[in-house]
Amino acid sequence: METNLETSTVLFAFGLTLFAGLATGIGAALAFFTRQTNTKVLSIALGFSAGVMIYVSFMEIVVKANAALTTELGAVDAQWVTVLSFFGGIAFIAIIDKFVPSYENPHEMHSIEEMDAGKENLPKDKTHDFDKLKRTGYFAAIAIAIHNFPEGLATFTAALTDPTLGIAIAGAIAIHNIPEGIAVSIPLFYATGDRKKAFFYSFLSGLSEPVGALIGYLILLPFFTPTLFGILFSGVGGIMVYISLDQLLPAAEEYGEHHHSIGGLVAGMAVMALSLLLFL
Repeated sequence: METNLETSTVLFAFGLTLFAGLATGIGAALAFFTRQTNTKVLSIALGFSAGVMIYVSFMEIVVKANAALTTELGAVDAQWVTVLSFFGGIAFIAIIDKFVPSYENPHEMHSIEEMDAGKENLPKDKTHDFDKLKRTGYFAAIAIAIHNFPEGLATFTAALTDPTLGIAIAGAIAIHNIPEGIAVSIPLFYATGDRKKAFFYSFLSGLSEPVGALIGYLILLPFFTPTLFGILFSGVGGIMVYISLDQLLPAAEEYGEHHHSIGGLVAGMAVMALSLLLFL
């Protein structure tokens, strides 16, 4: 693998990561400027995003990671490092998820209709006094920022390796971030009573994706060897599979019917497979 990265490639990767992160703002805008959640569209879109990420993880990312490691470590050691890195990525994102409480967790799905329900109509286990509600709202923004950090690194790494692959992953992450924007904006609105402020913080939380890419780039660039690339890229595959299985597919099921989410999943795999074949 070529480790001397051109400036244009790096800027392109940052641009894709920024695009994916700012999709959180689209979700926040939907929460504030529409009256009803289009659950069928969201279910299909989330399933589609999961299909893209699962297919590309197993068919492209892990394969490329193993190929890079094989040139440095040999076939047997490369297989071991690839597998350990893959599950290391899963463990990394799972640990992050573990420390975020359920309602504040942006991957706990909410609907636009909650925006107009009023605080008094929220389920009893989600009702807070003002101080707790305020803490919940701001913690939700911090939570999504933490979740988006490794997603930004994943998008950035993929785009550095293969621009076409980076575009596909950025699109999948962007779809994934739309319902997160909805989920984050609702408690923020109840915390502040201000739609504009809630939108701003939801939008701002998405910026952690390019920040994650920037920090990863600055820290890892001096050590960016084929071995490090293979480890990091395989870990990215694990992160994306975990996101798909733990967050996207359950959310797709919750928003819509089972067949909507599975149909979206298969469509995402098919589109990703076709795009990879066309760019061979």
